[in-house]
Amino acid sequence: MTPNIIEAKKNLNQLGYLNLKVDEKLDLVAEIQKLKKEKNAVILAHYYQEAVIQDIADYLGDSLALAKKAAQTDAETIVFAGVHFMAETAKIINPEKKVLLPDLKAGCSLADSCPPAEFKKFIDQHPDHIVITYINCSAEIKTLSDITCTSSNAVQIIESIPKDQPIIFAPDKNLGKYLIKETGRDMLLWEGSCMVHEAFSIERLLDLHKKHPKAKIIAHPESEEPLLKTAQFIGSTSQLLKFVKEDKGEEFIVATEAGILHQMAKEVPNKILIPAPSNEDNTCACSECAYMKLNTLEKLYLCMKYESPEIILSEEVIEKGRRPIERMLSIS
Repeated sequence: MTPNIIEAKKNLNQLGYLNLKVDEKLDLVAEIQKLKKEKNAVILAHYYQEAVIQDIADYLGDSLALAKKAAQTDAETIVFAGVHFMAETAKIINPEKKVLLPDLKAGCSLADSCPPAEFKKFIDQHPDHIVITYINCSAEIKTLSDITCTSSNAVQIIESIPKDQPIIFAPDKNLGKYLIKETGRDMLLWEGSCMVHEAFSIERLLDLHKKHPKAKIIAHPESEEPLLKTAQFIGSTSQLLKFVKEDKGEEFIVATEAGILHQMAKEVPNKILIPAPSNEDNTCACSECAYMKLNTLEKLYLCMKYESPEIILSEEVIEKGRRPIERMLSIS
């Protein structure tokens, strides 16, 4: 191991990634393909990753699809192009495999909104409640859960619980409010939220719709209630993708993280896809997850080449965290 690598690994906790120079002449896509074969590795990528990473992934999907792929893979190494909780989930499901994440700082505002110590106190105050947690939470929160869910299967999970059983739902309050309406269950909600899905501007959205009156507004259920009331279709990331493929409409305003537009455009190249506007004055005038975008092709290459950063979890966290995930997978 060269001194540069040793120093880079020492700085992982501070930087989150291997701070090494990459030769600009290197064909990173070709090199990553070679490394996949050499290391028997599989790349799992979320729809919110940058386009070039989506295109190089072996499997592309939302949280549920990627959790299932992580459970099914025969690869020795899982490279997760997503955020920290997703890589943790892959490690919990595959404790014997090496799980890599290009940038350890690729976190999640929703996961951060639910600190384990505070959530434990909340649970202890309601001992008769079953705890359902959205998979967008930390490994520690999963250890405190009875069952996890994703936005794709949340209704199915909730409806599998006896009607007389009180439920705590965490951490996303917006998704929780939507699920209360969908299922009729009066759940106790944790006050967490995703900054990406709360960033949409309802005023700008309505102005945009006036300019595109034929466009159908489609939204992720983590969005705030006023926006969901305007939507013609509400669904998980994969369900939104399926909707634009199957619906006869030709124009869609898409209210979720803008990364999904890349795959949508590939699936329906003849349709008009418009990102829902955010409150921020950013370059794309859309809502982007800064955490998701921390992963780059260079970081992906370096993490595969040097097999670092690696997700490390204790045996206790893996054992306790696996049960709610396995319960979810058995139901869905």
